[in-house]
Amino acid sequence: MTDDRLETRTIAGTDIQVSPIGFGTVKLGRDQGVKYPSGFKIPDDREARELLKLAQSLGVNLLDTAPAYGNSEERLGALLKGQRDNWVICSKVGEEFENGESHFDFTPEHIRFSIERSLKRLNTDRIEMVLVHSNGDDVNIIQQYGCLEVLEALKKEGKILASGMSTKTVEGGIMALERSDMAMVTYNLKEQAEKPVLDYALENRKGILIKKALASGHACLEGEDPVKKSMELVFSHPATSAAVIGTINSGHLKCNAEMCARVIRHLNNQAS
Repeated sequence: MTDDRLETRTIAGTDIQVSPIGFGTVKLGRDQGVKYPSGFKIPDDREARELLKLAQSLGVNLLDTAPAYGNSEERLGALLKGQRDNWVICSKVGEEFENGESHFDFTPEHIRFSIERSLKRLNTDRIEMVLVHSNGDDVNIIQQYGCLEVLEALKKEGKILASGMSTKTVEGGIMALERSDMAMVTYNLKEQAEKPVLDYALENRKGILIKKALASGHACLEGEDPVKKSMELVFSHPATSAAVIGTINSGHLKCNAEMCARVIRHLNNQAS
């Protein structure tokens, strides 16, 4: 094992071991309505296999997907055949993407349907983590639909191992943590308004996944390495379990993972 290979860490309050970098797979299944600074071509199966192979060689074991990511789940189901146990999968419920547009359904019936569909698409008997894919109305979704309670019931059935919500507000993030295992929040050099959610998670032994850690490719600093600075910010907060990064550029994936390993090693040395 080299110094720049990622080592897994336990998501607080669970038994799930994840790499600090997660491989976001929206670009494996969808190229419409995505907010990236430049266009991209969806990788073919050979290219996708090479990306997954590279990720694994770097120590990445966390894959982030969702029904709203086009055919990402179906592709992963085929690509991971014979190696499912090497990966930790995080998927979502609530958001659908059809005919170039998103729509949302947080009803208990749809959540159950969505989970069964994801299990089939992913060709698996369980999904390690499932998050409610919020439209931004976090609190109302939690209170009105009881979606976190539905996910808790699915945990008891063994179909998922941990549950939570991908939130967009501080109040929603904290409420999600009160009622589930984890939250996925935005935290980067440009947006740090959701830091109170990380603070709450740390105090209450809840899991935190970071989305948009590199500001969806927009991170930019004059005269400094934006990836290094982004990693330092994200992982200096002890509540962070992992940051999901959606690059399909093999060079960027390698650099991101190696920088993450270095930053975490440095932070650990400082703490000891």
